[in-house]
Amino acid sequence: MQSHPLIVANWKMNTTLADAIVAFEAIKIGLEPIDDVKVVICPPFLWLTILAEKNQNHPIRHLSVGAQNVSQFEKGAYTGEVSASMLKNIVEYAIVGHSERVTHFFEKPEDTNQKIKLLLKNKITPIVCVGEKFKNKNSLQLVLQTVVKIFKGISQKQIASSVIAYEPVWAISSNPSAQPATGDYVEKVAHTLALNFNTKIIYGGSVNAKNIREFTICEHISGALVGNASLSAKEFLQIIKKA
Repeated sequence: MQSHPLIVANWKMNTTLADAIVAFEAIKIGLEPIDDVKVVICPPFLWLTILAEKNQNHPIRHLSVGAQNVSQFEKGAYTGEVSASMLKNIVEYAIVGHSERVTHFFEKPEDTNQKIKLLLKNKITPIVCVGEKFKNKNSLQLVLQTVVKIFKGISQKQIASSVIAYEPVWAISSNPSAQPATGDYVEKVAHTLALNFNTKIIYGGSVNAKNIREFTICEHISGALVGNASLSAKEFLQIIKKA
């Protein structure tokens, strides 16, 4: 694994404002003695500005906030959407292409492609989620084909400034039929992605304090995208320490 892992918390549609502030402050305190890691907290949109301001008032250099999504449109009559230009100067990172966006909101690789271009234009680092729905002999090829579509028309230099989060749908804890992924399997995929796209690869899929080391000891895995386990500040800090 590359030095200084990237650990991203995706809180999804969880937390009240009070819960978000308590968890964020606890993570800030816990991070003070740990400086060889980059941590990104992705809360619901409503709490972004509040948490960003709290971090600016008493900054932790290696902690930042990120968005869980962004619109594929630059501006206009798109009720309820949040543009990349609105997020500029608030977030450093934004998650795009998450499997839940694909499943529940029918987003396509072409949508993710537009989001990446707008994020890069606004100097926000995209965290690009990819992962196959089912595990079979064609899984790796399907992942590669999807990534090619997602990065269509984006230069290698721009791809290198992005992050790929490999998150197989069959391993996500919210999936009723979830199966645990092994470090060896994830390393094989990460190695192939790194060879083809030359960018940072992180892993997501039921990551917790018990299994994080299985993934972060792998040569081509540079961190983790953490879902459910990131809602507990105590467990999330354990994940960071073990990574």
